[in-house]
Order: sequence, then structure tokens, then C-alpha cells
Amino acid sequence: MAISWLLSGIIGFALGVVAGKNKGSWIDKAVKVYCYAIQSAPSFWVGMLILMVFAVYLGWFPIGFGVPIGVRSTDATFMEWASRLVLPTLTLSLVGLAPIAMYTRNELIQVLSSDYVLFAKSRGEKGWDLVKNHGIRNILLPAITLQFLSFSELFGGAVMVEQVFSYPGIGQTAVAAGLQNDVPLFLGIVVISAIFVFVGNLLADISYYLIDPRIKESEFND
Repeated sequence: MAISWLLSGIIGFALGVVAGKNKGSWIDKAVKVYCYAIQSAPSFWVGMLILMVFAVYLGWFPIGFGVPIGVRSTDATFMEWASRLVLPTLTLSLVGLAPIAMYTRNELIQVLSSDYVLFAKSRGEKGWDLVKNHGIRNILLPAITLQFLSFSELFGGAVMVEQVFSYPGIGQTAVAAGLQNDVPLFLGIVVISAIFVFVGNLLADISYYLIDPRIKESEFND
């Protein structure tokens, strides 16, 4: 979940910036079509599609499970463990980057049509320099907020993805605890999930001070 969360945030933000800068182009249309399609598809369906393509038809990755059949988790090598982590991580990443990409695209389009960007264009700024100096700085904080807010959605998506790939994780553990009426285990998972969401929002607030020094200056002036 951590790897897919990082990948979805970075790739989604990059796709949104590229689509917003090239509004109306074929790149923008391709990104929008992908985001609309992937947001309409459930995570388990995307996982089954990736499983059939990369594991069944191409045979690049194992079909499922956290370690090879007949091998204990303590005896599995790093490559055996990592190869079974690729497809579940890829599934969660593809599903999670769509809202980040669309939000970043829309925000960048609004920023590029603002008055101060038009003034910057009149001074001769253009292209990626204009996006870097005036666009990214203004859309980065809202994108970070949305990314950390999606922290909680990973747990729901992980349940379906782990079922598709038969991957042992917190999702399957929560389902097993609910079916077996294991209240302490289920309660522990809920508490841990709540702590993850709280920590995510806290890290988002802390990152504001590191990214935008104007927040420090405004609090100091107040």
C-alpha cells in the first residue's frame, strides 16, 4: 500500500501537469480518457485484467500468493517476494492515480488562465518555465492534501486486490477477522487504520510548512 500510494501520487501529479499544460491536445485527451475509464472500473476488475495479461498470457509474473507454493515466508528469497508484489502494487497505483491526475489538471488550467500568469506571459515567460515558476507552486499544496486524504481509500481497495491475487495482507486479515468473529483482531485493524489516516493528515499539514514558506511568514505576522 505504501509503494502504490507513492507511485499513484507522483505519476498522477506528473500526468495532471502534462495534461493541464497541453490542454486540448491528444495528450490531454488520452489522460482524460484513461482517468474516466479507470475511475469507473472497480479495483478488483482492474486487478483481474492485469492478472490475466501479465501473469496468465505473458507469464512475466506469478499468478498470486505472497510466496511460492510450498515455501515458508521465512525461506522465500527477496526476488520471490518482490515479484509477487509487483502486480498488486501496480493495480492499486493505476486505480489511485486517476483522481490525482484529474484534480491536478483542472487546477493547473485554472492557474494558467489567471491574471498573474497572463502578466508573466507578457514579460516573456512561456513553456515549462511558466508552469514551473507559477503553476506547480500553486497546485502542489492542494494536490498533497488530496493525496493524503486518499490514504484511507487504500485500505478499501487493498481488500479487493488482495482477494484477486490471493496476497496475504491487512485486507484479507480484516475479512477473515470479520467472518470468524475475531473482535480483538478486527478492532486492532480498525484502530491501526484510523492511526494511518490521522498520521497521513498530520504529515500533509507538516509538509505545508516545508513546501510553502509563506505559511510561516503569515503566522509570524499574525
